[in-house]
Amino acid sequence: MGKTKRRIETFVQNLINISAITYDAVYNERVRDFMSRLTLDEKIHQFWGGWPIKGKEKLFVGGPMGWTETLHGAANTGIATVFPEPIALGATFDPLLIKRMAAAISDEVRAKYHASLGGNSRWPMAGLLCGAPTVNIFRDPRWGRGQEGYGEDPVLMARLAVAYVKGLQGDDPRYLKVISCLKHFGAHSGPERDRHNFNVKVGLKDLYETYFPAFEAGVRAGASAVMGAYTLLNGVHCCANPWLLKKVLRDEWGFKGFVITDSGATDDIYKTYKIAKNAMEAGALACKGGCDMGGGPSRYLADAVRKGLCTEADVDEAVKNCLTVRFRLGLFDPPEKVPYSRIPVSVVNCKKHRALAYETAVKSMVLLKNRDGLLPLGPQARRIFVTGPMAFDGDVMLGQYFAVNNRVTTFLEGILDRAGNTRSVNYRKGCPAFQPRVNPLDLVTNMAAHYDVTIAVMGISALFEGEEFEPILSDDIGDRTYIGLPPHQSKYFAGLCAKAHEKGKKIILVVTAGSAIAEPELYDMADAVIYAWYPGEEGGNALADILFGTTSPCGRLPITIPYALKDIPNYNDYRMANRTYRYMKAKPYFPFGFGLGYSKFAYSGLKLSAKSIPAGEKVVAEVTVKNAGASAATEVAQLYITDCKATVPVPHYALKDFTRVHLKPGASKKLRFTIMPDMLALVDNQGQKRLEPGEFRITIGGACPSPRSIELGAPKPVAATIRVR
Repeated sequence: MGKTKRRIETFVQNLINISAITYDAVYNERVRDFMSRLTLDEKIHQFWGGWPIKGKEKLFVGGPMGWTETLHGAANTGIATVFPEPIALGATFDPLLIKRMAAAISDEVRAKYHASLGGNSRWPMAGLLCGAPTVNIFRDPRWGRGQEGYGEDPVLMARLAVAYVKGLQGDDPRYLKVISCLKHFGAHSGPERDRHNFNVKVGLKDLYETYFPAFEAGVRAGASAVMGAYTLLNGVHCCANPWLLKKVLRDEWGFKGFVITDSGATDDIYKTYKIAKNAMEAGALACKGGCDMGGGPSRYLADAVRKGLCTEADVDEAVKNCLTVRFRLGLFDPPEKVPYSRIPVSVVNCKKHRALAYETAVKSMVLLKNRDGLLPLGPQARRIFVTGPMAFDGDVMLGQYFAVNNRVTTFLEGILDRAGNTRSVNYRKGCPAFQPRVNPLDLVTNMAAHYDVTIAVMGISALFEGEEFEPILSDDIGDRTYIGLPPHQSKYFAGLCAKAHEKGKKIILVVTAGSAIAEPELYDMADAVIYAWYPGEEGGNALADILFGTTSPCGRLPITIPYALKDIPNYNDYRMANRTYRYMKAKPYFPFGFGLGYSKFAYSGLKLSAKSIPAGEKVVAEVTVKNAGASAATEVAQLYITDCKATVPVPHYALKDFTRVHLKPGASKKLRFTIMPDMLALVDNQGQKRLEPGEFRITIGGACPSPRSIELGAPKPVAATIRVR
């Protein structure tokens, strides 16, 4: 029966592939025919989604594609489901979940788009071109927009990017549900203050080893758009860069969609970088350089052709790329032929989507410390004190580029709801979020001595970190100059700990942030630590269920939390040396991939299908993971590879694969990982991927194989070596 099922699945998939090829040919012909009927000036109209052309109204059917931000929900379009911030999504280590979430978001986007067409005017930002996912590596905790991506590891980022792209665009062989736009290509990750006049200097090895993999994976997964960054890349603007946008993106990776400039980026070409004299020259440079939708300067392309700054063939190529995607959206077909046009607006923030937001929030929260098994809170924790500036704060649930919702559950509300009438819960803010208290009289700190447990929700929000114009409390245009908590928050929490511990009471630190918060002294003081990120509309319920044991935490850190700022290089240095867990020399406080649960796991019996292989062969690794604790829980098994002797610098260890496994107490499961040849390859200084003969160490465990992971309570990993001949 199993073989029959696989044969049927293969047959169906082949039909889909054949249909996709056939539809591509049809769309190519339709685009060619359409363009043959347009003048040069009329072609320029198509860059902005198109509209009826006088005398040729029959050439246009449907509406323009428009733009929507969809990092973790349909932003700026009214009420929508608010999922956790992308950095929290990275902590789930769950591609299948992210694909389901992206599909839910694109359902809401489609529904809102068609609803907006029914009125006298379209809703702002209710378009089908979706600005997501952001797949820039989070190389430095100071970068305020690092929260928009999935973390610091290229493999994790790539796996989740693929899931997001496929979930967003749908699986219909003929039509796209929406357009997934990867951003910001190619290596942007701060500083925000200088992004309009910054030259990213980085070598080919770092580009192909760290900055490019998630973009390549997203392109190969079928992403229909790519957004160029504001910056220069090694002296050439990212939106007018033939090497980046033609050689790498199209020739090497086979990209078939269109390239769009970040908002105003092509204006920078002549306004700040002075590469061009005016908007016309900037538009021509962008068009020739591979940017298809070049913002404002694109409006001057017809004149640029007439003046010989670019050719009509250049314009035709750009228009073709844009039109092909618009045809695949079904914008030139009757709505009844497009299955996605029938998605009802009732899907927006429906019960199913709220349940998915809750599941995502639960899986994103990371338990980093649990001294003496304090959590989950048992019946003895009858008197609970909730405090901290973020405990009852709605903004902290939303993050950056958020949707809005009329039922956002804060942490305090979730705790109150779950505590019910059998426990006494009290609340005081205790200290402001971003400024010291003014009143010198402090009676709140003493309250920690009179409750069984204090839950202190401390941290920052997207008011403090994010894109340059959003964080109104940032003193560095969205970035962070200091990677700890605001000092007055640290002081307040230390006071709470002192009062609680004097009387033998317990204290839990809940951290809200979209980046690393380096507070080693506070982490040492706390009895338990939970990283809650910016968890979306169901974040309060998710945290409460983790605290009271309705569910077990299973998130893992997608970033390294260092001891201090001194442990990382200069912010403006894009070289990966001494950055992230793969190259960092300093001991981390909390390592990448680390996270605890309410049970204990053990790894054993690692076996490789071969101990020595010729180059080009794959290897299967088998390992047994056992739930050695007393409660059901989920483990995230992670496979890391170390090239023990290489001719160029290589990571200490690099994540290559991972899987989630849920086990009942005492149960065990044998996991199989297939190690493909490219997982053993290195990237040389010319950016070429090649496999060198030698010894490789395979390590499988519940966190990156840093000694610090075991020190903090991660299960001891298992390791074996293989020789490549």
